[in-house]
Amino acid sequence: MFDEFFRNRLAQLRIQKGISAREMGLSMGQGPAYINNIENGRNKPSMDGFYYICDYFHITPKEFFDEENHNPERLQELMSEAKGLTGHQLAHIIAVIKDIKHKD
Repeated sequence: MFDEFFRNRLAQLRIQKGISAREMGLSMGQGPAYINNIENGRNKPSMDGFYYICDYFHITPKEFFDEENHNPERLQELMSEAKGLTGHQLAHIIAVIKDIKHKD
C-alpha cells in the first residue's frame, strides 16, 4: 500500500509540474529511466534520492506524504504570497476560498 502511494504521488507531482519521467531523472543527475523505474515499482529511491525528489518539487518530505495536499508546490506559493498581508486582507482571501469550495 505504501509503495503504491509513493509511486502514485511521484507521478502526480511530476505530471502537475508538466515534465516527463525521463526529463526529471536527467535533471536530477540520474539515468533517463530512473523516475520511470520508481513509478513502475521496479526500483525504490534511496533516502538521499527521496530528498532529491522533494527538492526537485520544492516541497518537504512531510508535504510529499500529505495525502490531503494535492498540490503542495502551489500551496507553498500561496502561503508565501499570503505572508505580510493584513488580517483584513487574509479574511477576504479566506472568504473567497470558502466561496470557491462551496461552489464545487
